[in-house]
Amino acid sequence: MNEQDIEIPCPVCSQSGKVKMISHIDEIPYFGEHTQVTLLCDSCGWRQTDFIPAEGKKAGAWSMVIDAEEKLTARVVRSSSCTVSLPELDIQVNPGSNATGYVSNVEGVMQRFLDVIRMIERDLVAEVDALEDNERATATEHMATLQNMKLAIGQLGEPKANPLTIVLLDPHGHSMILHPDATERDLTDEELAALPVGPDPAVFSTDDVEPSA
Repeated sequence: MNEQDIEIPCPVCSQSGKVKMISHIDEIPYFGEHTQVTLLCDSCGWRQTDFIPAEGKKAGAWSMVIDAEEKLTARVVRSSSCTVSLPELDIQVNPGSNATGYVSNVEGVMQRFLDVIRMIERDLVAEVDALEDNERATATEHMATLQNMKLAIGQLGEPKANPLTIVLLDPHGHSMILHPDATERDLTDEELAALPVGPDPAVFSTDDVEPSA
């Protein structure tokens, strides 16, 4: 593991001399050697993590149908440039300016979707009493849709559950689903033009990172 001070102001609090970079080189099975890079600010606590493959990667999409309980344990590498979607539920999470990468499993990714759905649900419940009648009816419909989404995700892996497809779209090619049933394809020109790429990377290649001793 290597730790060093970075001479850039924090993108959140703008303090200079407070940002550090921690890098760790590791091997992920079927993904290869990669460098996990974490930037953090000692002043405000801002943190950003990303994964940089040792070998160059091309833009790509990964997908897998979740139709069995064992697929919930499949490992997922999601970089800060990756859009994650569940097409059957018409929901996706795009990388924003503070997006961060992570290594998890399919179940962990589903939990992240559930967390977002519950947050939206709480906001709707808090606002519904102040809405006009026609707006309240629309909000009630939205809450019913959110309930159905929670139910569909929560039942994944059960024998009678409807399968869902997890899709990773990464214009930098740093993301992957590690399972024999996962499929990979190139991104289309239309997808590349439409996809957000997340935050500007503070480190552009592993050449900028000193290997750990």
